[in-house]
Amino acid sequence: MLVIRPVRPADLPALERLAGSATPRLTNLPAHRDRLEERIARSQRAFAAEVEAPGDEHYTFVLEDLERGEVAGTATIRAQAGAREAYYTYRQETLIHASQQLDVRREVPTLALSHEVSEATLLCALSLDARYKGTSAESLLRRARLMFIAQYPERFAGILAMAFPGYLDEQGESPFWNSVGRHFFVRDYQEINYLAGVRSKSFIAEVMPQFPLYLALLTPQARAAIGREHPDHEPALTEMLAEGFLRSRHVDIFDAGPVIKGERERLASFRRAAWHPVRIRPAHALPDAEPAMVANQRLGDFRCVVARYALSPTGQLMLSPEHAERLGVEEGRAVLAAPLALPGAGDGSLDAHDPGYDEGEL
Repeated sequence: MLVIRPVRPADLPALERLAGSATPRLTNLPAHRDRLEERIARSQRAFAAEVEAPGDEHYTFVLEDLERGEVAGTATIRAQAGAREAYYTYRQETLIHASQQLDVRREVPTLALSHEVSEATLLCALSLDARYKGTSAESLLRRARLMFIAQYPERFAGILAMAFPGYLDEQGESPFWNSVGRHFFVRDYQEINYLAGVRSKSFIAEVMPQFPLYLALLTPQARAAIGREHPDHEPALTEMLAEGFLRSRHVDIFDAGPVIKGERERLASFRRAAWHPVRIRPAHALPDAEPAMVANQRLGDFRCVVARYALSPTGQLMLSPEHAERLGVEEGRAVLAAPLALPGAGDGSLDAHDPGYDEGEL
C-alpha cells in the first residue's frame, strides 16, 4: 500500500537518502541535513498557513510504502517560483542581423536571461527510490501534486512549470556549463551544482553575462545540450507532456535542461478529475476497473493513493476498507479521483524531443 502525504520531521533520514541517490544530483534537493530540515519546517508552515494567494510557500510530500514501513520518494511544490528571489532561466530567442548595403540578412539564435517563469508555480525536487521506478508509484508521486493543487487553487498560480535536469556527458559533466558558466565561475559542474542547492541559484544569474549569448559562439556539444533532458528523466518528461504540459522556450541557466509549462485548467488530471462520495466494500467484491489517483480533502492531512476507479450506478466510488483507512475517509465522504492513465502516454504519439511550444511562446 503506497500513500502520498505531507513530509514530517521524522522523514529527515529518508530525505537525506533520497537526495543523495538522485540521478543526477538535484540542485533543488541538496544532500545537506540543515537545508533538508529547513525544507521540512517550511513545508509544515505552508500546510498550516491560511493562504489567499500564492507566495513563498513550499509544500513537500513523501511517498510512503506502508507495508515496508519506509519513505520511498519525495516531491515538492513551490507556490511561486520567484516569490523570494527572481527565478532565472535562459530564453531561446532569435536576433536578426541585416545590412542593406551588403545585402545580408541573418537570423541568429541566442539565449537571453529571463525571469518570466518567476510567477509560475513550480513542481520540483522529485526523487524516487530506484526500486519503484517504472511502477505506478512513479506516476503517483509525480502527479499527486496536481490533485493537491486542484483542491486548493487559491494557493497556486494558473501556470505550472517544471524544470528537468539537463544532459550530462559520460564523465558527468555538463557541456553547456563547461562552454558558458565555467568561464565566469572557476568551479566544475558537480561543485557548482552543490553550491547552488545549498545556497541559491540567484548568485549564478548575478555573475553570468547580462547580454544575449550567441549560440554560434558556443561549442557544438553545448548547443546540442540546449533543451535536452537527462536520459534518466525522459520517461518523466514524456508523461508530463501527455498530461498537457508544453515545452517552453526557457531552459535552465545551469545545464540548459528544458523547462515545460502548462495552463492549470488544461492539464488532463484537472479536466478529468471528479468528486465522488465514498462507498466502502470488501476488496474481493470490488469490480475490475482502471486505476485512479484518489485523494481526500484534508489540507494538513492530505492523502493520495492509487485505487480502482470503480463507480456504483449512482456515482459512488467504491473503495476497500484498507484504502478508505489510508485516506482517512468514511462512507459518504467525498474524494477527488482522476484516471492514472493519460491519453497518448506510451503509445508513441508523443515525442519528448518535439519542441511543441505553447502558442504564447511563439
